This record gives sequence, structure tokens and C-alpha cells, in this order.
Amino acid sequence: MINLSTGAFFERSTQQISVLRARAETLQQQIGTGDRIERSSDDPVAAARLRMLARSERMATVDTRNSQLAEADLKLADQSLESIADLVIRARELAVQGAAATLTDEQRAAIGIEMKGLRESLLSLANSRNLAGHALLGGQATGAAYTDDAGVARFVGTTELDSFEIGEGQSVVPGLTGPEVFNFEIAGNPTDMFVVLGNLAAALTAGGDAAREASSGALASLDVGLEKVSTAQTVIGARLNWVDLMTERRENNAERVADERANVGGADIAVTISRLQETLTVLEATQASFVKLSNLSLFSMLR
Repeated sequence: MINLSTGAFFERSTQQISVLRARAETLQQQIGTGDRIERSSDDPVAAARLRMLARSERMATVDTRNSQLAEADLKLADQSLESIADLVIRARELAVQGAAATLTDEQRAAIGIEMKGLRESLLSLANSRNLAGHALLGGQATGAAYTDDAGVARFVGTTELDSFEIGEGQSVVPGLTGPEVFNFEIAGNPTDMFVVLGNLAAALTAGGDAAREASSGALASLDVGLEKVSTAQTVIGARLNWVDLMTERRENNAERVADERANVGGADIAVTISRLQETLTVLEATQASFVKLSNLSLFSMLR
């Protein structure tokens, strides 16, 4: 004797079809997203590793942004230093001309005017701005790096500059401060490029033998000052190279993280498609069987 329960038959069939449909939807989602883990319960160990990789990627995003900001400021500083070096070279050329014994006072005065203009240009370069609108050589100051009061240039920035974290515990200082570029010593006496150019411009304008002597004497200061600027260019270049190196390492690490994420939580598309086709086939067959069996009468079954 066969004991049949119509309710149990429908319940089992409905449950089986629901499971197959849910499985098909999950496989379709995996194909669409490329991920095989939807919930931590799917694979707790893999899910934990994926969370660690996600944190690593978020930190790398911050490091990338910092590197971009630092690189931008360093490039602006490099451009300014190039212009400053050209300006000092021009000042030296004028000093050589001013030291010539054949020049008249009028000619030296003309050189003095240009020298004064170079000093003004140097002050403008010293107050060049970065992307945030702060003086490139002003350290942490939000305003100008230098002021010019009665022909006396004064550094009003800070002598410190915050560094940027660029990954793996490494950092870079995104520039230099004014004293690191313009200040130097001559015969043990501290001075700066603004003083050298200002004094030379005044002497050339006044004329006489003092103008020629001042031009000759300024050559040593201009040479030391140019060397200081060249050193600053080297420092900025080295920092740019460091940013490039860390960027390359970060990009390589990003590729490694992406590969690991794909291996840990990624779906094998070919295998997933095959499983989906298999699941859909079983689902179709189950639905067909359900329809066929549900239409059978008790008389037909006994017959």
C-alpha cells in the first residue's frame, strides 16, 4: 500500500525548485560581479582575507593622493628653482660687466637698474605659490614667504615643512624653505641672495670706483649663492625620484593585491557558467516533472 500526501509532495517540490532558483541567481550574480563570495558565511577564511586586502587598497588610495600632492609641489618647486638659478646666472653676468674698468658711471647705473629688477623678480619667485595657495618656500606659513620692508627682504615663513606619507611607512618633504635656498655664508658671515643683489644694485647706481669694486667683490657671493641653489635643485630632484620609486612600488603592490583578491574571492567564470547551465537544466527538468506529476489523478496512478 502506497501512502501518498499531496501536501508533502507540493511542499518538497516547491522547496526543491526554490533552492534551484536561488542557486541559479547566486551563480548569475557571481558571473556578473566576478566575485564568488557574497556573504562572510560563504567562506569565512577567504572573507577575512578579502577584508584585509580591502583595507590595504584604501590605505594605498590615501598614499597615492599624498604622492600626487607631493609630486605636484615638488615639480613647482623645481620649476621655481630653475628660474632662480637662471636669475642668479644673469646677475653674475651683470656683475662681470660692472667690474670692467672701461664702463662709465651711466653704463653701470643702467646695470644697477637691471640688477634691482632681478632682485624684485627674485622676491616674486620666493613667494611662488603651491597648489594650496601657500608660498612654495614659506614652510607651514599660509601667507607669503618673504616681505620687503624698505628694501630689506625678511623671511616670514616657518623653517619646517610637514612631510607626506607615501606608503610603506615612508614619507617625503614636498619642498624647501626660503633659507634653504637663499641663505649662505661668505667668509663666515651669514648673508642671503636678496642682500647681495640689493647691495650690488645700490653700488652700481651710485657709480664711481666703489661700483666697480662692489661688482668684483660680489662675484664670490654670487658663485656661492648659485651653488646653494644648485644644491636645492639636487635635493628636490632626489625627492621627486623617491616619489616616483614609491609610486612604482605601490602600483606593483596594487597588481599583486588585485591578483590575490581574484584568487581568494574571484569566481572562475568558465566553471561558474558551466554550473549555472547545469543548475538551469535540473531546474527545468524539476519544474517539468512537477507539472506532470501534479496533473496526475489518483485513478491514473493506481491504474
